Amino acid sequence: MRNPNHVLESLRKQACDKDYVFDRLYRNLYNQDFYLEAYNKIAQSQGSMTAGTDGMTLDDMSMSRINKIIGKLKDHSYQPNPARREYIAKNNNPTKKRPLGIPSTDDKLVQEIVRMILEAIYEPTFSTKSHGFRPKHSCHTALLHVKNTFTGVKWIIEGDIKACFDSFDHHVLIDIIRKRIKDEYFIALLWKMLKAGYMEQWTYKNTFSGSPQGSGCSPILANIYLNEFDKYMEEYKQSFDVQTSKNRNQSREYNRLNHQCHKRLKKIRDIQYSEDKAERNNIISEYKALRKERLTIPYYPAIDPNFRKIQYNRYADDFVVGVIGSKCDAEKVKDDIRNFLKERLKLTLSDEKTKITHSSELVRYLGYDFTVSRSKDVKRLGNGKLQKVWYGVVNLYVPHEKWLNKLVEYKALQIKTDNSGKEKWKGIHRGKLMNRDEVDIVDKYNSEIRGIYNFYRLAKNVTVLNNFYFVMKGSLYRTFAAKYKSTFNKMKAKYEINGVFTVKFETKSGTRHREFYHDGFVQIDEPLFEDVDTMPEYRIKDNPNSLARRLKAGVCEACNQRTPDIHMHHVKKLKDLTGKNEFEILMMEKHRKSLALCSECYEKSRL
Repeated sequence: MRNPNHVLESLRKQACDKDYVFDRLYRNLYNQDFYLEAYNKIAQSQGSMTAGTDGMTLDDMSMSRINKIIGKLKDHSYQPNPARREYIAKNNNPTKKRPLGIPSTDDKLVQEIVRMILEAIYEPTFSTKSHGFRPKHSCHTALLHVKNTFTGVKWIIEGDIKACFDSFDHHVLIDIIRKRIKDEYFIALLWKMLKAGYMEQWTYKNTFSGSPQGSGCSPILANIYLNEFDKYMEEYKQSFDVQTSKNRNQSREYNRLNHQCHKRLKKIRDIQYSEDKAERNNIISEYKALRKERLTIPYYPAIDPNFRKIQYNRYADDFVVGVIGSKCDAEKVKDDIRNFLKERLKLTLSDEKTKITHSSELVRYLGYDFTVSRSKDVKRLGNGKLQKVWYGVVNLYVPHEKWLNKLVEYKALQIKTDNSGKEKWKGIHRGKLMNRDEVDIVDKYNSEIRGIYNFYRLAKNVTVLNNFYFVMKGSLYRTFAAKYKSTFNKMKAKYEINGVFTVKFETKSGTRHREFYHDGFVQIDEPLFEDVDTMPEYRIKDNPNSLARRLKAGVCEACNQRTPDIHMHHVKKLKDLTGKNEFEILMMEKHRKSLALCSECYEKSRL
């Protein structure tokens, strides 16, 4: 069997040839090593131990279980189980819930292999304007792309597609895939995944459209589908953009003032040695006044029939289009997008939520607000010239309600109103954290502060998070005070070291310290890929302690017996272990959530 990394690398290289058509992909699903790769990746996810409709989890993973899946795929009897549908609260509105599909574990393995194959084929050909659910892409790269390319746009189209992921037409999706993949067995497997359906309150429901609920291959299928929209926007840009000359024309008013400035400047040079200082000073004053007035005038005309452009950016089903042109131009772009989505992709653009906004106003995109600056402030350059370096620049901002809602969500904030009607904010203790140990409490606060800062680190006003920090700091002190039935000031006196809240704890290597976050909030214009939505990359080197290696090694980690019949025993959380048997004790000693066991030991571990 070929190494999965070599197979995927080969597919990736062939994918660079846009005319290349792929076949014989289905046979990769017979490769045990692909399943072990998928197993390694699935086990890293938080929901890896959540059972699907068949009641099975990663626990009891074995080569025989993998071989059963391969056998079903070989005789084409494999049929994905319907996903188990659950409803979870939305982050931005806890009162509303969104559906979540939970596939069975065996289906997750197959889906992960399909995802790896599709990603290797399609990822090299995806648009640079697409940023959602792609390797080395994130909401940060999308926002930085907007910041770097939307300079000077006048109108912004905020795109919203109605129930996008639930509305994908299966026939349109398969037709798109068939352009590059001619393996009908592989296509048939995709059809089975798309039509698997879901179980809601033990009632089976068909899926007539949309990507598979909770499926590992849903993100790549969505990107394949919406890549048609990306290609359309690239072609549309070529036909829409107009630039009749190499350099954009100046506005008439700016040109007039510029000409007068040059005339005064020439005259100043001509009479610089003149004895009539009053005349010279008068001309200098006129020049300075004209130069100051010129700085208040836009360099380019508001509407230029000889110059118009659009910029486009998409993250999953959210997209924005920046238009340099008239509002009529923006309206036409919006109508053309609506028609394309409806006729080609069978998707509906929401008229209520798809707005055309003047770029001087705030636009909400991916949790940030952004606007195109109209600042007329000037800066003196190295050559001594004054220039409006901030006019037309895209600025990103932290929305006020985002960090405020986080404080409310954490139940760390109390807002009181005094007699004059003025609000007073105060950090309050968090009852749910009081029973944790000291280090866990500090770690919880630190992770929440770092989490919001890491997400909003690109914002121009990121220092506004100092307000968030002030409330969280007060909440931390009061949580400790409530834990020990003490006061704020006593906790401050007890735990502060050099002005920093510090908790001491003992380890095998001695006394350690855990400090409350105090690194500040500085704007950083670089994307952060940790804790964002990037898909895992293909591994170059195999970890000797990886799940796949331990499963293939054929050695029981409890009795050291060599056997080809190894079963992987998994638990959901290490902290749930109580040491009730030798296997739990061993897991606690190794600090692992899994053990490779022989059949006899595995049966004992379940007692």
